[in-house]
Amino acid sequence: MGPTSTTAGDGPRAETRSEPNDPEPNEPESALETARRQLQHAADHLDIDPNVVERLKHPKRVHEVTVPIEREDGDVAVYTGYRAQHDSVRGPYKGGLRYHPDVTREECVGLGMWMTWKCAVMDIPFGGAKGGIAVNPKDLTDEETERLTRRFTDEIRAVIGPTTDIPAPDMGTDPQTMAWLMDAYSMQEGETIPGVVTGKPPVVGGSEGRDEAPGRSVAIVAREAVDYYGKAIGETSVAVQGFGSVGANAATLLDDWGANVVAVSDVTGGVYDPDGLDTRAIPSHREDPEAVMTHEAPGTVTNDALLELDVDVVIPAAIGNVLTADNADDVAADIVIEGANGPTTSAASEVFAERDVPVIPDILANAGGVTVSYFEWLQDINRRAWSLDRVNDELETEMLGAWGDVREEFEARDVTWRDAAYIVALSRIAEAHEARGLWP
Repeated sequence: MGPTSTTAGDGPRAETRSEPNDPEPNEPESALETARRQLQHAADHLDIDPNVVERLKHPKRVHEVTVPIEREDGDVAVYTGYRAQHDSVRGPYKGGLRYHPDVTREECVGLGMWMTWKCAVMDIPFGGAKGGIAVNPKDLTDEETERLTRRFTDEIRAVIGPTTDIPAPDMGTDPQTMAWLMDAYSMQEGETIPGVVTGKPPVVGGSEGRDEAPGRSVAIVAREAVDYYGKAIGETSVAVQGFGSVGANAATLLDDWGANVVAVSDVTGGVYDPDGLDTRAIPSHREDPEAVMTHEAPGTVTNDALLELDVDVVIPAAIGNVLTADNADDVAADIVIEGANGPTTSAASEVFAERDVPVIPDILANAGGVTVSYFEWLQDINRRAWSLDRVNDELETEMLGAWGDVREEFEARDVTWRDAAYIVALSRIAEAHEARGLWP
């Protein structure tokens, strides 16, 4: 089965690695192992106190809670929930909540570390966190999901808050989930506190443009990368894997800017037209799940084949680990823009580096989500909503600033774009740790 469309808050659940002299991947690498390896790789390029690096390899704390709910049939089901808080040296913890059967403590720790890097590369005053419940949300009714969310909120209420830890939507959760969480937290606190979460519906303190923000940032970064490598956006062909919130918004925006979007896909497969698709005529995953293949187009393409199309830009915007050692040599695109979190395995990254194929990493490209979450948090604190135009203008400014910072490191050092982004992030985090020191 091909990739499903997910949010930009999603991260890879597993990555493969090989033993020395063993050409076949044979052991899964967890999100935590991957995050620690990437941290060390970036640290090797910098003159940083190794004690700071050692501290960043570990979370500040991980909360594990039991979440019982009464099902519709009267039975009681018990689930396990987590909230991993990695680092708060630059500000409150920030990160998504996911409802998925594969949620584990270690995954939450690894993804929390990625959030720390993402906030730092964007220079947002947040740290990193991640959490969730090991549950298949498709097995729950809406009423059961609400009960689950409210009970989970109560179980972690003591460790979240607008100046402590601010959750957001992720895989299996959405604005409605965040509204329930905010309401449950506020009821226990005795006052309405919209800033406890982001990604809420605008009617209860959410921000205009939040849903579209990850896809918009992917499009902005794609546009800048295309320009950097000397091509006009109007002469650029693009293929997008995953037509959910990230992929659909990135595809339509690039289409609006004149790019030739030739292929898009969802879990059922993809449609292809070398002359360009009318992306706004294709239902997104949110509008009509698994409807991409119902769109009339000259050709169809599998999810695997889409990644290997001869295009200028390919955007994997569905799930993690779709670009691997097995297909990296067959990717014909000139530039890879990571829309999903962790779509490229470490082995594939090495292949792309050897081939001089630029890969713009997820912690930069899809950071629009956490950036507009920051805007939402500011709006909630000040009780003053921003217009959509202001949100988009501010996001453009922040993305161009982050792109410029990463580009400077890329040009100044013999590193990949991914390394450059991690160097920017780690430099800021390490500087903050050194300034604050170690207590006592």
